[in-house]
Amino acid sequence: MNDFEEYIRQGEPDKKEKGLIWQTAIGLQQVDGLKPSAYLIETAKQNIEGDITFDEVKSRIDNYYKTQSARQTDDANDRTEEADKVSARIAEILSEKTFSFSPAEYLNIHRRLFTGIYKFAGKIRDYNITKPEWVLNGETVLYASTDYLTKTLEYDFKEEKAFNYKGLSKEQIIEHIAHFIAYLWQIHIFGEGNTRTTAVFLIKYLRKLGFKNISNDLFAEHSWYFRNALVRANYEDLSQNIHKTDKYLVRFLSNLLLKENNILKNRELHIKFVENADVNVTNNVTDVTDNVTDRISKIMALIKENNHISTAKIATILSVSKRTILRDMDKLKQSGQICRTGDEKTGSWEIKIIK
Repeated sequence: MNDFEEYIRQGEPDKKEKGLIWQTAIGLQQVDGLKPSAYLIETAKQNIEGDITFDEVKSRIDNYYKTQSARQTDDANDRTEEADKVSARIAEILSEKTFSFSPAEYLNIHRRLFTGIYKFAGKIRDYNITKPEWVLNGETVLYASTDYLTKTLEYDFKEEKAFNYKGLSKEQIIEHIAHFIAYLWQIHIFGEGNTRTTAVFLIKYLRKLGFKNISNDLFAEHSWYFRNALVRANYEDLSQNIHKTDKYLVRFLSNLLLKENNILKNRELHIKFVENADVNVTNNVTDVTDNVTDRISKIMALIKENNHISTAKIATILSVSKRTILRDMDKLKQSGQICRTGDEKTGSWEIKIIK
């Protein structure tokens, strides 16, 4: 049972809407392996009840992290602070009935989400990037060059704004939206926070297109799948017979907009996934549940972000026991995907590529 189930299932319409918004805002933090604090959850419930405004929510969160008792000098706490603040900001944006389909709106969403968290909040990146992906077996999507970021962003918005949806079936509409949002994400115009910004923008855009009652809980429950689907929509390696595909993104959007029940399993997006195989090649473990696969995906992402991260910190971030993380690490080491140099305090992780 999630933290806002009572409001979503039995609450008054206004409370139900707020519950769904908060559920989505918090769920989206999972794309970066973040988990909000219990304090944020309780504060969100007060907002749902109507006791405090979004401004008061943000003020309380800011004050909470200014207190000495809440501040610690570890990465896990910094990431929890980011999760709390960005969750509150996403919830506020999703509660607003305003939207402008423009590059300026896209940039403004990023600015609002990450001011005080990233120095480059709302700014276009001025350096080229690569991001090793678990779903690509350590490879990266080729993102847009800094020389063309603004022009590419403006071109994609111009093309979408001029597109005529008239006469298209719902399936064709979804396919087109999948193309657009995949292209928008591939630009990766920000240094960090692209997926969360793109998800918020997409939800607002879908409302503008008339999809008022979309199942935003999908972003809460399958945010990692959403990101992996964006990755697969933008990666190809013809030498390995790997092609770009929007099919996973279309599955997600079909569930979101048409209430379909496509099964969304992250392991199926991995480029080395073999359907109906006895052994899952992505982690070399038979009969692995999708929850475990999701957790291993997040562990890999955390290691890629900080190869000195400790198992204790990973356990704290993912809210599981250290023993569980150690067990997952053993599986990753046995399958040859990672190795450790040095001890727990001073050592580092290295990600290996499966051949």
